[in-house]
Amino acid sequence: MTLLVIAYLGGVLTILSPCILPILPFVFTRTGQPFVRSGLPMLTGMAITFAAVATLAAVGGGWAVHANEYGRYAAIVLLAIFGVTLASPQAADILTRPIVALGNRLMNSADGGRSSVVGSSLVLGIATGLLWAPCAGPILGLVLTGAALQGANANTTLLLLAYAAGAATSLAVALRAGNRVFAAMKSSLGSGERVRRMLGAAVLAGVAAIAFGLDTGFLARLSYANTSTFEQAILDKFNADRQEQAATMVASNTPMMAAVKPRFKSKLPVEGRFPSVDGAVAWLNSPPLTAELLRGKVVLVDFWTYSCINCIRTIPYVKAWADKYRDQGLVVIGVHAPEFAFEKKIDNVKGALKDFQIDYPVAIDNNYRIWQAFQNSYWPALYFVDAKGQIRHHVFGEGEYDTSEKVIQELLADARNQMPENSMVTPNAQGAEAAPDLANIGSGETYIGYKEASNFVSPEGLNGNAAQDYTTGDPGLNEWGLSGNWTIGSEQATLNKAGGGITYRFSARDLHLVLGPSADGKPVRFQVTVDGKAPGASHGADTDGDGNGTVTETRLYQLVRQAGDVGERTFTVHFLDPGVEAYVFTFG
Repeated sequence: MTLLVIAYLGGVLTILSPCILPILPFVFTRTGQPFVRSGLPMLTGMAITFAAVATLAAVGGGWAVHANEYGRYAAIVLLAIFGVTLASPQAADILTRPIVALGNRLMNSADGGRSSVVGSSLVLGIATGLLWAPCAGPILGLVLTGAALQGANANTTLLLLAYAAGAATSLAVALRAGNRVFAAMKSSLGSGERVRRMLGAAVLAGVAAIAFGLDTGFLARLSYANTSTFEQAILDKFNADRQEQAATMVASNTPMMAAVKPRFKSKLPVEGRFPSVDGAVAWLNSPPLTAELLRGKVVLVDFWTYSCINCIRTIPYVKAWADKYRDQGLVVIGVHAPEFAFEKKIDNVKGALKDFQIDYPVAIDNNYRIWQAFQNSYWPALYFVDAKGQIRHHVFGEGEYDTSEKVIQELLADARNQMPENSMVTPNAQGAEAAPDLANIGSGETYIGYKEASNFVSPEGLNGNAAQDYTTGDPGLNEWGLSGNWTIGSEQATLNKAGGGITYRFSARDLHLVLGPSADGKPVRFQVTVDGKAPGASHGADTDGDGNGTVTETRLYQLVRQAGDVGERTFTVHFLDPGVEAYVFTFG
């Protein structure tokens, strides 16, 4: 019983909230008419409709939300027509006479009967109930939390009806006061026609405010400061009484305990608007998405490319976040922006999605349109977008996973007016996806193509775009050389004859090399040695203990993972077949 009283009082307080402003004109159209036959049916229809829609939205799932959206659209059209007929019956008559007839019934023309007055008022109330979006203060938070936790039952419906009845009560008082104002204005202006037109303009203004979302956006933000203090005081008093009465009872997971938590508001700065994602040449795992379609969702945009080791080590976390928070409103978008030419082949990207088991949407940004829209410069780069379409945080490079997940939790909590959770994902990353041994990395990314090649020590020197016989030389730390006949292009070196190899002196736990098969797609066999011996326990995910492996597709291959103490080692890979393409060394 006490909760019903609290819900009723919360509804009464809505008259103090700016969110009530858009529907006041609809209520005031009943001024100057008998309250029992006009105002009361309208307020009753509004209260019952709101309670029904709120119950379905809380417990009915997505179908109920979509049904309510269609109802809102119909109500907006109906009330807009109503406003036009009030403001200018002549204009409405030009548009369509049947619609005018409907509008005249709703506005209760003088020749309407008693049943027509009640019916039109009830229809107007139902339309108003579909559009009414009260500002979510602490008391409404209690009621809706209880509905979500307890499901559809009599108690849920009664609480929502009590809240709506409280709002209807305060609106009834406003309507009675409006009758006096209406009479005074009619007397002052000498004609009811001017008042009628003013009401029509007010109705159209209310419809516009609702259609543009002002009732759930700007006005909702104003409202919280206006009414929450009163509402929270009522809840605090009620909660104190309950604690005093049940001092010996253990805490329970009741709707009250969930609802009295303070409303959460993210304090993350706004870094900019969500740019367009329209420039993709293709979308994988999803139809094309746009920033407009994603409004209302928290979005994580991950710029990556499938052979980048930093991106690969980020993938387990991005996948885990997509799975964990999908049902809470998170949408993850991978923007695949290629670094090498082979990464522009959509079939290669499809193969990578299969290998990494990525099922979230991926935009193929081969022309870097999305990359440029974000003014991005990094692989990987994570951008966190709130439900209002604003970038609130970013992370460049791998790492900061706990911080990133806390940002996701915070933006989801902000979107749903709930306190954020604090549990973190712990992916079981294997192979190249595993976190690097940062304490022991003494080697850095090294490109093989002449465009960005460095530390090349073969005594013949680098001869671009021409077949050349090379010998390894004597590499020092972080230096490398070729053996055999190779053609070094701008992005990669291609082996022309079987038996060639690459040697690198490195210091890191893991050594990776991006490799591709021959141009005709034939696999290329290879054998790895570390300090002149088979790697044994120090073999990578793509080799066995004897150092054997095969290049079957263009991707990153993990060739060494040191099992013991990490130190300087000389790595050599010999290719038993011609045609292999070698792109870049990375380490972990």
